[in-house]
Amino acid sequence: MATPHRLEEIVEAFGQAPASLRLPMLLEYSEKLPELPDHLKEHRDVMEQVHECQTPFFFAAEVDDDQRVTLHFDAPREAPTTRSFAGVLSEGLNHHRVEEIVATPDDFYLRMGLSEVISPLRLRGMSAILWRLKRNLKGYLENREAV
Repeated sequence: MATPHRLEEIVEAFGQAPASLRLPMLLEYSEKLPELPDHLKEHRDVMEQVHECQTPFFFAAEVDDDQRVTLHFDAPREAPTTRSFAGVLSEGLNHHRVEEIVATPDDFYLRMGLSEVISPLRLRGMSAILWRLKRNLKGYLENREAV
């Protein structure tokens, strides 16, 4: 499986950074996470919740006619690590094709060296976000093929 180009750049930057810089680098992504668009701000009911996260976390994946995905994440500011994971995924996967996101390695984040700076429980949260996102997009592909 290939990691989409922009996400690979992020992975490499983390992997090359000293362990002491990885957590600050990660937390910068919490500030980069875009706000929800107006059509989702008050409509979490149309977003998927990632129940495995310790904090309320929601996402939506919108697919355009060219099969490119726009990702939207909703995580509270009081949960900077979770927001940071969402920020990494937003920056690394946004506007890629459905198939590229589905092909993203499930454990790409291990190459970021995050296991040295955050707990395994938090890493499972990152894994759960990606797993649910990919499951959502696989469902989209199956429904499209059934039509």
